[in-house]
Amino acid sequence: MAFVDYYQILGIEKTASEKDIKAAYRKLARKYHPDVNPNDQEAQKKFQELNEANEVLSDPEKRKKYDQYGKDWEHGEEYEKARQSRASSANYGGGFSSGGGENFSDFFESMFGGNSGFGGGRSGGRQTKFRGQDYQAEVHLTLTEAYETHKQTLTVNGKNIRITVPAGIENGQNIKISGHGGPGSNGGPNGDLFITFSVANDEKFKRLKNDLYLTADLDLYSAVLGGELIIETLSGKVKLPVKAETQNGNIVRLKGKGFPVYKQDGQFGDLYVTFNIKIPTDLTEKQKELFTELSKS
Repeated sequence: MAFVDYYQILGIEKTASEKDIKAAYRKLARKYHPDVNPNDQEAQKKFQELNEANEVLSDPEKRKKYDQYGKDWEHGEEYEKARQSRASSANYGGGFSSGGGENFSDFFESMFGGNSGFGGGRSGGRQTKFRGQDYQAEVHLTLTEAYETHKQTLTVNGKNIRITVPAGIENGQNIKISGHGGPGSNGGPNGDLFITFSVANDEKFKRLKNDLYLTADLDLYSAVLGGELIIETLSGKVKLPVKAETQNGNIVRLKGKGFPVYKQDGQFGDLYVTFNIKIPTDLTEKQKELFTELSKS
């Protein structure tokens, strides 16, 4: 496995602060995001590398292990246990020592990865199995996309993974796709893929959990006399009766016209419509006279 320099991927120094790491990741993620570079395999590969580098370097514990063990950082604890075990064997007549300035990677390979390790002739035991690395991915959705269950294809480490996005997914919600992370070592299981969903704000609708909020313009005449208003919902148009003498800021609830409840088929939140009464402009002289008469009555 070739060494991957996460600092180089993010274009930062090893002394970079957490703030520097975050800023570098955001800048490059915007540049190489799949939404900005559709059908660009190189950009998608770069985006995945950025996610991997950010996942490790933005976590103080992972970064410490990475700085200490390099490409073998995920197995740092196993390395220490193996080193201590090897040293103990030497002290108690095992016939070999862990001294001599042995390189971390060479030592790790001899203990876990090579034929002369735990699976080879030195100890006669079985090779230790290691679980693969977990991967992180981010999926961006519009509110309309999050409203319906649909399929999406992600490219993770050069592989296309088709997933089903359940209706009602929330902004910031995470889901796990088992076995779609990095490959395991020595027959160990694959890691998992963790997907974070980013649902964009909508110009018309405000979402709070499963409820939606909408402001609808209402003409003065319908507000005074009553009438009917066509409302655009995420599931289509509906006719909303308007009571006479409706006041500006009045709120009407449309039951079941909100957002779908996550993984609960047929269940929806409500839609709350706030009326914004529009005062007519550019009145004719006749209309002004009528309003004057009304004001005197």
